[in-house]
Amino acid sequence: MKTAFITGATSGLGAEFARRYAKEGYRLILTGRRTQRLSALKEELGTECLIITADVSDEAKCKELLNDIADEEKEISMVKVNDIAMHILFKGMLAKMHKQGHGTILNVASSAGLFPAGPYMSTYYASKAYVTSLTKGVAHELKEIGSSVYVACLCPGPVDTEFNANADVTFSLKGITAEKCVDECLKGMRKKKTVIIPTLRMKAATFGARLLPESFVIMMTAGQQKKKRQ
Repeated sequence: MKTAFITGATSGLGAEFARRYAKEGYRLILTGRRTQRLSALKEELGTECLIITADVSDEAKCKELLNDIADEEKEISMVKVNDIAMHILFKGMLAKMHKQGHGTILNVASSAGLFPAGPYMSTYYASKAYVTSLTKGVAHELKEIGSSVYVACLCPGPVDTEFNANADVTFSLKGITAEKCVDECLKGMRKKKTVIIPTLRMKAATFGARLLPESFVIMMTAGQQKKKRQ
């Protein structure tokens, strides 16, 4: 989907350009000084809209605006890879395997997907929760119909790979090697586990998260993420 970035979208030409681009199916990033007007325009357009209140006559605000847009694009890209691409490939292969009567699919998620939320890395946690939820739901469906197709999701903690740098994701805990992660995963797959969590440390952490109040777990997770931003 194409994106139109429009400044001064609260009225006049900016608002009219927003209306025209919305009709052409563009995703919009709207900026201006008056949040209420931007919100009203978003409601009127009924299309995908990111609102950023900013006074572009302020040089510092312009720089902040560019950073906000860059972060938003990174997050959208993350969701496309972690969820949309995974969903298309998963369901496509599942249909083929169901037709042939056997097969195995492993979706790579993260232990982050087993926590209620991850403040300051919210999109990453949410994108991985989508993978774990979808996999567990499909696994139950397959079991109910007596299918021989096996699906599982790998939910490791930090793993030392190039992904962390490329995806701009950092973790508080020390990572395990890719070799260790794969060893643990294959053990779990031999046992036909649906959710595979490498290492006792991460198993204990995710199990503990289920026992504690959700608000407390979210607060703890937020604290860990804040430390990395300092």
